[in-house]
Amino acid sequence: MPIRTTFYIDGFNFYNGLKSMIKKRPHWKQYYWIDFVALAQQFLSPEHELVCVKYFTASPLNSEKEKRQSALFKANKFINEERVQFIKGKYYKKPIKCLSTCGTTFEIYEEKRTDVNISVEIIGDCAFDKTDLIILISADSDLVSPLEYVLKNFQQKRIKVFFPPERKSTDLMMLIRKQGG
Repeated sequence: MPIRTTFYIDGFNFYNGLKSMIKKRPHWKQYYWIDFVALAQQFLSPEHELVCVKYFTASPLNSEKEKRQSALFKANKFINEERVQFIKGKYYKKPIKCLSTCGTTFEIYEEKRTDVNISVEIIGDCAFDKTDLIILISADSDLVSPLEYVLKNFQQKRIKVFFPPERKSTDLMMLIRKQGG
């Protein structure tokens, strides 16, 4: 029986890791236009069945960046159909007060919902028995809690974590070592 495998990609973490790598190796810019299913399949052996690649992100606020992201997602959907899903969070304004003498308040944008969306999808896929192997591509230690929940409550499920370029998490590494993976 094949090992049903689902990839969960933290898009913000992945993109920023790739962006950091491009500073060192400019030729990596070609990977901005990546086929997410082809990427996932490189990590699978014949006994694995790719269920889906789930990519989590938020739409950029800059309209040109949003158009490029949209084109990337449309190309991936065209090539891969239901084997790829894009699950979106959102950017929210956050007021920040300058801590220096000026005291000015200004706004920054913060990406939200991605960690929760990843957590809900992972736990839901386990609860509805849609996957046997979770492969998380992220270095966000906020995702330790849902993975610990899976290991405790769905003991037949396995977890692997791959870090995006230029990213790592000691907490995620320790969790995977505890699992024996």
